[in-house]
Amino acid sequence: MSAGGPYQMDIAASNHITIKNILIGDVWVCSGQSNMEFIMQRAKDKYAAVIAQSDNPAIRQFMVNQAYNFSTELDDTKSAGWKQATPQNVLQFTAVGYFFARELYAKYKVPIGLILSSWGGTPAEAWMSEEALKAFPKHYDRAKKLQDTAFVNDIKNRDKITKKTWYDQLLQDEGLSNRSQPWFSNSYAATDWPAMQMPAYWEDRGMKNVPGVVWFRKEIDLPAAIIGKNAKLVLGNLVDEDSTYVNGVKVGATSNRYLQRNYLLPDDLLKPGKNIITIRLITHGPQGGFVKDKPYELFADGQRFGLDGTWQYKIGKAVEPLPGTTTFPYQPLCLFNGMIHPLLPYTIKGVAWYQGEANASRAPEYRKLFPAMIADWRQHWQQGDFPFVYVQLANYYETKTEPSESNWAALREAQLFTLAVPNTGMAVISDIGEWNDVHPLNKLDVGKRLALAAQKVAYGDQQVVYSGPTYQSMTKNGNKIIIAFKNVGSGLVSKGGELKYFSIAGADKKFVWAKAVINGNTVTVWNDDIANPVAVRYAWADNPDGANLYNKEGLPASLFRTDDWVADKH
Repeated sequence: MSAGGPYQMDIAASNHITIKNILIGDVWVCSGQSNMEFIMQRAKDKYAAVIAQSDNPAIRQFMVNQAYNFSTELDDTKSAGWKQATPQNVLQFTAVGYFFARELYAKYKVPIGLILSSWGGTPAEAWMSEEALKAFPKHYDRAKKLQDTAFVNDIKNRDKITKKTWYDQLLQDEGLSNRSQPWFSNSYAATDWPAMQMPAYWEDRGMKNVPGVVWFRKEIDLPAAIIGKNAKLVLGNLVDEDSTYVNGVKVGATSNRYLQRNYLLPDDLLKPGKNIITIRLITHGPQGGFVKDKPYELFADGQRFGLDGTWQYKIGKAVEPLPGTTTFPYQPLCLFNGMIHPLLPYTIKGVAWYQGEANASRAPEYRKLFPAMIADWRQHWQQGDFPFVYVQLANYYETKTEPSESNWAALREAQLFTLAVPNTGMAVISDIGEWNDVHPLNKLDVGKRLALAAQKVAYGDQQVVYSGPTYQSMTKNGNKIIIAFKNVGSGLVSKGGELKYFSIAGADKKFVWAKAVINGNTVTVWNDDIANPVAVRYAWADNPDGANLYNKEGLPASLFRTDDWVADKH
């Protein structure tokens, strides 16, 4: 049928049924882990103008309720149904998926339906069928064990006891022991509390091995002019769980370390002069605190009051680290059964996938696992080699001053190799991540780059420059190595000065930083101290901050290495 709508379907039976507002268009399954699950609500401040202008009945989302199952391939899924893009509905849309759909609709004017079937923190093997897992005995054996209900229930019961025992210890928190004057009370005198410069992890400030409860307290002077006005307390990312008080009143609590705290304050809570902010922070392991380079501030009446700097602190209860427990949605097979199998009868245009963080420590395995998952889905959907576009991992963690090995780089390489699978496309985003956040806010450029890949792979656009430069081959010329690239578009460029993040090694396999210059569609790499180089790497790091090889269309080059010296560990 021709794309368009809305149409109405009348089913002329004894119980006449009319289905309204039907669109004919392209349906994309949006799947993976938390960066695909990341909804527009979490970036509403960044994309306020986009959200306000999002009304478009031709873009819709069907959110699959999260469900896992080890023993049964489910045939149905619970959902609130199809929701069309409006400023209210779009807050619950996958952010990457929405920007992906917006780009495609703008170009092709074909309605776009997104089926969001995603779960944060999940590895690829959780999304694979039992049949596909047979090629990976460790995961297959684990899945088979978890099909034993008694075995699963035993684990759940033990984990429940473990967690309860750990949290029960926190009830002995000294900060709560005096009910008439707890530490969050304004009448409590914290005169003997030491000081710590925040934001920071407390391990970096000399306080070692303190899982449990640590309290933080800060006094802030406020002018009378802002009192009674709208106020919001922003507390970046706190590791791991906080309960936050202002002037003795609890204003919010968050149990997810990855969520920014945005606590709206009652109009009558702040007062002229001294105000006290108190945070009861529970951390599961020895590293707790305030994540650096995140916002810590109070907003009131359009004014900003920064909260970086000196905070007082005191340990409420130190305990051993929270013991590990089993997260069942992270186990093999269960999400294929619960969240993919119910979708199989549905005709789709393709899949948009954003995942890999959970497999980063097992990159050699991912070289086989990821292509096997794509083949598995295609086999079960029975719609041929449908387009499969995916996101390469963003840059993350602190930058390093010298070349080194990197799990995240190795995982990106595995994703790069997956381009050998037919009808696949990859969005490189190693230039738009955040060193201190596994969930970078820039989802617009991710969606745009995914859409470029889809234009090539799914819509057959032979003119679009859909990828940044990718490694093709190397040749030696004396003490230099010349790298040739594919996907150069209108030509290679260095963004912001000389090329950075190239490294080179001789026979000793020790990589050092290299000089690099562009010559047409090639890059020449060398180091004057290495007479006989044998290998080159580019952007090989968890966070290759400053890597600046692009094509003229503004798309970044993928990392690569010409060696394969790190032995497969899995």
